[in-house]
Amino acid sequence: MYLITGAGGGLAQTAAELLLESVPADQVILTTRAPDRLQSFVDRGVHVRYADFADPDSLEPAFKGAERMLLVSTAQVGTRIGLHRNAIDAARRAGVRYLAYTSIVGAGTAENDAVVCLEHRATEEMLRESGLRWNALRDAQYAQAVAYFIAPGAVAMGSMVGAWGEGTVGFVSREDCAASAVGALLGRGEDDRAYEITGPEELSYRQVCAMIAEISGAGIAYVPISDEEQYAIFDSMGVPREYDEEAIAASPIPWNSDDMVSFSRAIRLGHMSSLSDAVQTLAGRAPRSMRSVLEEAAAGWPPAAPPADGTETVVEAAR
Repeated sequence: MYLITGAGGGLAQTAAELLLESVPADQVILTTRAPDRLQSFVDRGVHVRYADFADPDSLEPAFKGAERMLLVSTAQVGTRIGLHRNAIDAARRAGVRYLAYTSIVGAGTAENDAVVCLEHRATEEMLRESGLRWNALRDAQYAQAVAYFIAPGAVAMGSMVGAWGEGTVGFVSREDCAASAVGALLGRGEDDRAYEITGPEELSYRQVCAMIAEISGAGIAYVPISDEEQYAIFDSMGVPREYDEEAIAASPIPWNSDDMVSFSRAIRLGHMSSLSDAVQTLAGRAPRSMRSVLEEAAAGWPPAAPPADGTETVVEAAR
């Protein structure tokens, strides 16, 4: 049987739908903290079980009967290591033989000190020591994160401000990440290795800014800033620097600034730069381009701001 954790989330639900195209529903287990939200899967014959990584006693019964498992990393940076340890230990006790884990590009680079990469690197080490067969699926940054969260603000304000510098990223669509994870779960990969899950090209944020300007018709200036300037922006918004559950609950952004700034710095330093054919290998299809994701999202962007200084240079870079 096949098991997918965190089935209340978008990536896991997309993976579940793709898995059901290849295996019978009664061979699929989905775990979640809110089983009542997955009634549509129950109605199709899928086994939906309660599991909370913070409640170790809930995990072994939830994982029982599964042979191949997709561990979708938990959402909150700053809490992952202990939760992932609970899940991996329970999987081994429950008789799981193979585990695929959604990691991140850059986790294999020792000098990369981005907070998110430290947590994923620690989880990958647990996998290597678990005795299970495994794959680490090192997803690049989601193209949708830029298209639906960064681009609208850039169009509205006429500028894209960040500490990414000229570093490049192999931006990948969330659907390609899900399809690659299902491919690994179905055994299309080589055991006991990491796969870099990327889109078809590496792009800098300056190049992405140019694409957004061209697609929207907006005048958008690319404005590189330092880590200290990025911290100051988050400080002014009331975003906590370190992980603190209560402070994050009151913050306008559900992450801490140490996480976000260290991630931008890792991009700037080239630690998140990667390009591979893993989507083709695992999912059996070519990955979507950043441009296609931006074009799909553009209908939801706000009206374009008036042209900003330097816009002509930014737009020209996209051609």
